[in-house]
Amino acid sequence: MQQTLSCGNVSTKLQRIAQLAREHPERSFTAISHVIDIELLKEAYHRTRKDGAVGVDGQTAEKYATQLESNLESLLNRFKDGTYRAPPVKRVYIPKGGGRGLRPIGIPTFEDKILQRAVSMVLEAIYEQDFLGCSYGFRPKRSAHQALEAIWKILMDINGGWVVEVDLRDFFGSLGQNQLRSFLDRRVKDGGSGRQGHNPTVESTVMLVARIQTCSDTTVPEGNLRFIAWCKRPGRPMDSVP
Repeated sequence: MQQTLSCGNVSTKLQRIAQLAREHPERSFTAISHVIDIELLKEAYHRTRKDGAVGVDGQTAEKYATQLESNLESLLNRFKDGTYRAPPVKRVYIPKGGGRGLRPIGIPTFEDKILQRAVSMVLEAIYEQDFLGCSYGFRPKRSAHQALEAIWKILMDINGGWVVEVDLRDFFGSLGQNQLRSFLDRRVKDGGSGRQGHNPTVESTVMLVARIQTCSDTTVPEGNLRFIAWCKRPGRPMDSVP
């Protein structure tokens, strides 16, 4: 059975989404795009960094804010009627630690960051309910320091043990978009959000940051935060959210 969401203020809506996801772990959600309204976009705007590098359009957060109301209204209308098309993402490479090569990051336009943030707020409310307590990576109000503290406590309880650190080589560069889409579809079946999204490390949807490159089905540059449901535009660069 699928769950349809109703609107309210931003905090109430996100709490309601989280509650539904927690109470119905096997059900998928519809009308996710309906939850995104002008109030949620305003909150997404406030949560978006204003001092980041500009995207391919050269628009700064300061300039966007001069006509904030009309800009957000325009963004919402384009999103709702399906005409919104995320601009190409400006991508660059930065050195990895230890001289292990380069890490691709992408810089989307400021407006695209706002929409990505809005989508991530909604999807986060759903998927946060599915994570195990032992998961710390890229989750709100969790950090690597907390993960280390948890490991320390476990080791103390068992009087020591082995700790194995594993680094998956080129994980984002070999992760298939189809797999990510399939995973997303288990919880979200929404025509609106599945229409124009990009994803977090596939060159198309959710979580990366930087350099101009066309989308591929097997690559997901690091730095994006845009959900797969959001966009698979062949031949277009991926989007990201810092």
